[in-house]
Amino acid sequence: MKIYNTLTRKKEKFVPINPGKVGIYVCGPTVYNLIHIGNARPMIVFDTLRRYLEYKGFEVNYVSNFTDVDDKIIKRANEENKIASFISEKYIEECKKDMEALNVRPATTHPKATEEIPDMIEMVKVLIEKGHAYEKNGTVYFRTRSFAPYGKLSHKNIDELEAGHRDDAHVLKVTGEDEKEDGLDFVLWKPKKEGEPSWPSPWGEGRPGWHLECSVMSKKYIGGTIDIHAGGEDLIFPHHENEIAQSEAANGTLFARYWMHNGFLRIANENDEFEKMSKSLGNFKTVREICSVYDPQVVRFFMLSAQYRSPLNFSPKLIESSKNSLERILTAADRLRDLMQSPKVNDEPEADINAIKKIDEFVDRYNAAMDDDLNTADAISVIFEFVKYINTVCEEVSTDTVGKFYDVLNVLTDTLGIIIDRKEDVLDSDIEKLIEERQLARKNKDFKRADEIRDDLLKRGIELKDTREGVKWKRL
Repeated sequence: MKIYNTLTRKKEKFVPINPGKVGIYVCGPTVYNLIHIGNARPMIVFDTLRRYLEYKGFEVNYVSNFTDVDDKIIKRANEENKIASFISEKYIEECKKDMEALNVRPATTHPKATEEIPDMIEMVKVLIEKGHAYEKNGTVYFRTRSFAPYGKLSHKNIDELEAGHRDDAHVLKVTGEDEKEDGLDFVLWKPKKEGEPSWPSPWGEGRPGWHLECSVMSKKYIGGTIDIHAGGEDLIFPHHENEIAQSEAANGTLFARYWMHNGFLRIANENDEFEKMSKSLGNFKTVREICSVYDPQVVRFFMLSAQYRSPLNFSPKLIESSKNSLERILTAADRLRDLMQSPKVNDEPEADINAIKKIDEFVDRYNAAMDDDLNTADAISVIFEFVKYINTVCEEVSTDTVGKFYDVLNVLTDTLGIIIDRKEDVLDSDIEKLIEERQLARKNKDFKRADEIRDDLLKRGIELKDTREGVKWKRL
């Protein structure tokens, strides 16, 4: 398998540190709101990477964190008059629901930043002792120029860089910028502000810098050197660059061997032009919102329809196309299941022999696509060709061969996280339409139809409750 390594800007053969085992660290979301479809792309892409490596026989230690202390979380908590931990825990649970809906497997470990503070303090101590960090009035800064290779991931020249900033609240904005020895230096520990969560440290009460959190959690749960570090391309600088600097300065070892970054998700505006999704443009879409209209499996299939490093354009037209494409695969699987119910033996087994050879050819081509830097778009194209072949010959072969068709199709799609064992799922939009129909039936005194709708929804796991405020519903 070859992986495009952001560090070297070329595809490299993947060779893990320990034969048969792979350690992957993926930067997770900051939990202050429902996750958006931009968050979903790395979740789906790197879950697919994990699945494929497991398909190839590797034992994968997959670690993805939750950033549960951050300016955005504190702001949300203050707006709702809650403590920050209430907000973070609430949205961790909501995130897990969305991940489950998208068939993203839980990580081997989902560390939370707030549970790893002691180890973060220890890393800061080491950096100070080695001369890579210094403290000024309760703030600890990383001495960026003390790390000679700084800029090696983003391929930026340190002499041309200005201090790395993020416009959003992920950056730990500090007072006393003039206290820095160098404008490039970044925060490892920030002093407490009134009304903010804080922890005791040798430099006074405060909280860790965002970059520090991932360095500590990846080391604790994977080791000093990671096989693969992954995330969105927006994290390359300054976040991942700073992770490398502080980790390698503290540990004296290579931080990560392979760096994988997914491309941006762009969303269509009213003129059908694609632009980067952002709250300021009013084009922000949550996973929950999209999945109320489209089956989460369609959303996952759509996310894998482009090679992960490419920008991905999102629009109703494009996701409808993915819905139709996925339906072709599901329909073929339905047909195979039906054929397996009627045992058939071929008197002339040549058709079966040829079909099994073709299966091997399709599997080899699928593997070749996935081995080429996780090219899910090409892998899906192979699946479509396989489905076309299945539809052509499935009634000419024995039941055993039909079963092999189904098993292979199931394995290939499962490696992408796509479920072909179709189960009925009621979308939020469909529920609302049925409720409207029931209300109209009741208004017209067609109580039989109203009861039928209520009973049908109940069988499908949806409970209706009539209240003074209107009809309320919930999933059972």
